[in-house]
Amino acid sequence: MKQKNRNRRKLSTPKSVLQLPDLEAAKSAVLNSLSCPDAQRGYDMRSTNSWTGTVPNRDCHSARRWSHGIGCIWNRAALLPGPSIFASERFAVLRVKLRICGLLSADLAAGIRRVKGVKKIGVRLGNWLTADQGQALWQAPDCGRIKGKRDRALLAMLLACGLRRHELAGLTVSHLQQREGHWALVDLCGKAGHVRTIPVPDWVQSLLDEWTKAAGIATGSLFRRVSSAGRAWGEGVTEKLVWHVVKEFAAKIGVSKLAPHDLRRSCARLCRAAGGELDQIQFLLGHVSVQTTERYLGCTQRISSAVNDRIGIEPKA
Repeated sequence: MKQKNRNRRKLSTPKSVLQLPDLEAAKSAVLNSLSCPDAQRGYDMRSTNSWTGTVPNRDCHSARRWSHGIGCIWNRAALLPGPSIFASERFAVLRVKLRICGLLSADLAAGIRRVKGVKKIGVRLGNWLTADQGQALWQAPDCGRIKGKRDRALLAMLLACGLRRHELAGLTVSHLQQREGHWALVDLCGKAGHVRTIPVPDWVQSLLDEWTKAAGIATGSLFRRVSSAGRAWGEGVTEKLVWHVVKEFAAKIGVSKLAPHDLRRSCARLCRAAGGELDQIQFLLGHVSVQTTERYLGCTQRISSAVNDRIGIEPKA
């Protein structure tokens, strides 16, 4: 009898109307729960494109349309490859969706981000270039033009130094210094504020010298925009420009769906294939966890030439 009365009380309780300030508060709470500024910015841009976040009417119909937009993001993220790349986005979408439906308190929504995911070593996260493809990519721009010199140096930095887009866009001439008789990007502030020093190969430094000499750059931003007249101008480049340069020349060498971050992954794998130590690759990329570096390598198990076939304890032939 008591159970029936409880059910009646639940049914008679009027549903609360979710107002626009509630939606914005939920969105802000989720974005603030992401520790990386890049993840916050990228997720906010994706959500802005899909949510009806600027709905003029503060009613349930608007809230339902807003929730439907979030559901579209969730479904799209679930279909994308590379579970570890989109793990933070999926959790963020789930938190917002549950908050909108009124099924999750603010404390529980914040607690979701503390749940650790499944270990994903060896899962394919994106595209990797072979050594031949990497060489063809940075050599694709026309070195006879100033823009071509810039694009060659830009692509070489992404491939050989494993830089992120925002790191490359923020490079200045003062970052390039000599350390232990080797060129390096000194005290580069990367993701989550981590500072590291990145070795720059001599051939990459030569490409940078060609670009800066042709553009007349001695101080300030290392990369600049180039006008149609072939003159460097402005205070630097944007992450969007870096994206377009990669897309343009990837298409020229016949590689589809190549992102700037794929060049970072390619750098890690090529370093490993050349005999680079795992900890040194970790330093190069600026990963806090070595497990992240292992995922960048896209490790796969070899059976035909297994690592334990010849380890020195087998019987002599």
